[in-house]
Amino acid sequence: MRPHVHRVQVYYEDTDLSGAVYHANFLKYFERAREHLFGPERLVRLWEDEALGFVVYKAALHFRAPARLGDVLEIRTTWRQDGRFRAIFDQQAWPARSDGAGAALVIGEIQLACVDRQGKLAPLPALPPEPPEPPDPPDPPAAGP
Repeated sequence: MRPHVHRVQVYYEDTDLSGAVYHANFLKYFERAREHLFGPERLVRLWEDEALGFVVYKAALHFRAPARLGDVLEIRTTWRQDGRFRAIFDQQAWPARSDGAGAALVIGEIQLACVDRQGKLAPLPALPPEPPEPPDPPDPPAAGP
């Protein structure tokens, strides 16, 4: 599956004394990426119209290298259903580079459970489809005479 990609700017408020992103902020970045994957409007509709929401069941993060003040990160997310009630999101924070090079700074697996308004397990709604193929880059301008 091709990952959903969400860009995040690292601000001063995200960092610790050393200028590295404070570890807990990666959970926020991953949450934001999942929200964009589903679409905020869809999450609101699920809650208001179908009384369905998501709770974090389990979160595991592996820190490989720091992100720093001023960095732009790509949060890359793939997902799969695991049973009737749980979805697993594999998420990675990569440096946003135009050449796509580099390595994941943080790797996470976040497991969400679907619940109703009383907090009881509920069957998962349809998960978002795979992201569409990115458009081909435009052709370069023709060389002049």
